[in-house]
Amino acid sequence: MHSTDAKEHAVHSDTATGAHVPAWLVREALLSILAELAQEGYDFTAPTPSTHARVVARPDRRIGRTVVDLLGWSLPCLPDELPPAILEPLERAALLERRPDGLVMARVRVSRVFHGLFVHSAYPTDAPDSVFLGPDSHRFADYVLRHCDGVAAPARVLDYGAGAGVGGITAGLHLPDATLTLADVNPKALQYASVNAQFAGIEHCTCLAGTPGEMEGEFEVIVSHPPFMMDRGRRTYRDGGDLYGGRLSVDWTIASLPKLAPGGRFIMHTGVSIVQGRDLVREALRMRMPVQGYAYEYEVLDTDIFGDELEQEAYAEVDRIAAVGICVTRLGGRP
Repeated sequence: MHSTDAKEHAVHSDTATGAHVPAWLVREALLSILAELAQEGYDFTAPTPSTHARVVARPDRRIGRTVVDLLGWSLPCLPDELPPAILEPLERAALLERRPDGLVMARVRVSRVFHGLFVHSAYPTDAPDSVFLGPDSHRFADYVLRHCDGVAAPARVLDYGAGAGVGGITAGLHLPDATLTLADVNPKALQYASVNAQFAGIEHCTCLAGTPGEMEGEFEVIVSHPPFMMDRGRRTYRDGGDLYGGRLSVDWTIASLPKLAPGGRFIMHTGVSIVQGRDLVREALRMRMPVQGYAYEYEVLDTDIFGDELEQEAYAEVDRIAAVGICVTRLGGRP
């Protein structure tokens, strides 16, 4: 069962082509593709963008021949070697590019996170409304699973900044009788996350929201994976603001606390820039966290990620980027 705030006659707009397709048709096509991939045992794990670039630059990877080449590595492929059960729904949904040289390319990717399949944007994710999924998504899902036990049921789950919906769907599958709200500023992210949630069998709704404080009601679990990079293009899914990319991580944490039900948990995965040995995000959180009423955990999950980003001028003062998990519990329980 699923519900969504988007009307069934709404349209999916592709920023690359300008194509407008009814949202219900895109949903139907993507669900059909996910079902076909699951039946065939499709398995692709999305790497970092730099790893992806290195792999597809190899001479023997210029032209693809398999479904993984098309929907995983985003390679131009020979259409005669691909199943119609994949190509036809992609074409109906305007998610298939037919090139003048006869090759085809998909405008989406499908990646596996643990046991689930997730639709997200094709590589390279250059468009402002790209929906990103990568190695961070696996760390995020793992951190969510490790901090969901003991949450009171039925649990209302909010995935704020949902992207492809990995965090919220992971929590929703783990918690009994959970209902899920997917919130994001990106309509395309909400569309893909809703498809992913429906395919996973989770009751859910979507909400276009600029901050966690805009959400109505309280939640037993709020999960979040904010953008945390310094991005010259100011892409929504990537740019984390000042504090060397950490501003959104701090602001979303503080804005989420009033939305927690008694006993509820805020669970975040993010990245932080370490500048001259200092974790500025941790310092900012210590200054802004409420003194009473909440228990606070801050865990380093990986000491060094996205090292290639340090070549950018914006990172000239940064020692390294670390992945961290933040879990805040509102003390007290349900009456």
